[in-house]
Amino acid sequence: MDMSTRRYAFSQRAENLTSSAIREILKITERPEVISFAGGLPSPKGFPVAELKAAFDRVLQDQGTVALQYGPTEGYAPLREWVAEDLRRTGADVSADEVLIVSGSQQALDMLGKLYIDAGSPVLVEAPSYLGALQSFSLFEPRFVSTPTDDRGLIPEALTDERTAGARFIYVLPNFQNPTGLTLDLARRKALVERCAQLDLPIIEDDPYGELRYSGEPLPGLLGLGRAAGATVIRLGTFSKVLAPGLRLGYVVAPREIISKLVQIKQATDLHTASLTQMAVYEAVSTGFLDTHLPKVRELYKQQCAYMLDALAQHFPKSVQWTRPEGGMFIWVTMPDHINSQELLRAAIDEYVAFVPGAPFFAGVEPQHNTMRLSFVTVPEDRIRAGVATLGRLIGQRER
Repeated sequence: MDMSTRRYAFSQRAENLTSSAIREILKITERPEVISFAGGLPSPKGFPVAELKAAFDRVLQDQGTVALQYGPTEGYAPLREWVAEDLRRTGADVSADEVLIVSGSQQALDMLGKLYIDAGSPVLVEAPSYLGALQSFSLFEPRFVSTPTDDRGLIPEALTDERTAGARFIYVLPNFQNPTGLTLDLARRKALVERCAQLDLPIIEDDPYGELRYSGEPLPGLLGLGRAAGATVIRLGTFSKVLAPGLRLGYVVAPREIISKLVQIKQATDLHTASLTQMAVYEAVSTGFLDTHLPKVRELYKQQCAYMLDALAQHFPKSVQWTRPEGGMFIWVTMPDHINSQELLRAAIDEYVAFVPGAPFFAGVEPQHNTMRLSFVTVPEDRIRAGVATLGRLIGQRER
């Protein structure tokens, strides 16, 4: 039999899988001549290579046999305690047995899908929302229910009895949201946790970018606010943005009963997160290293964001609007209604510029085809200005 034409008997779940729109675009951006605003990648300039190398070396030298052995599913105890203490400093009363270490917060999304979603289960998401979460949850065949947002983030008043009926959870990115870069303001944070407490609706608070604030004042997390209000909040965090994504290290913070179930799911998934990585990360962060490292990363991202905002103001038509993030990695652009960003992307790629069209970030609602996400942290200033100038010209041609 010709193997290229063989028909494999996959599950219906596997048959329904599609590739990420971002991953498909990234195949194009591997070409060095392409100016890419597409990937949501942290800047390699912020990777603490020397410090991590030293941490791995110390662990292997002093605790090598332990680090190379199987470990507890819950995670390395000192790292769990460090996470709990870090959250206590921000006002959330957390104990180490409410922390589960995972292989990146993307794994946590998969595990939470397994925990909560049956086929047809209503799941509330922001409009737009993080594409990786939509993909992960989609495996379990939910019915996505879109929750509207504006320039202050998710609108709690939209959580009506009708919209939330039967919902398993609401998924929220309160800080420098992916894809919009927006931040949920304090009044809405309080309103959200109070409404979810009334509804007994769990909140999944995904906060990969919270430590990357470079302007404005820090806001309390949904976890602390939720516990004060009697709401169930499941918080996801990651070391990908504060150290390096190649570590594949994240964590879940939740009530013990939820953690217990997630431990059972993780045992069936990968037994435990890599012991060596957990111990090396603890070795790095327990010294207070992040106190000196993160300000440098924030300053780097602040400057990169300023380059793009300045270029947008200079080159984009007056009819175009965009967000002005106080942190994180993304700017969300809204063009006149008649401009389709997917068609714009094809023209931009012909001129060696790439971005992510906005439509894939919407679920359970008609997508906004006149939107796009721009990522600014990995592109040098001159290429930011050149790429934005090209996009501005292409948009201007479509205004006529």
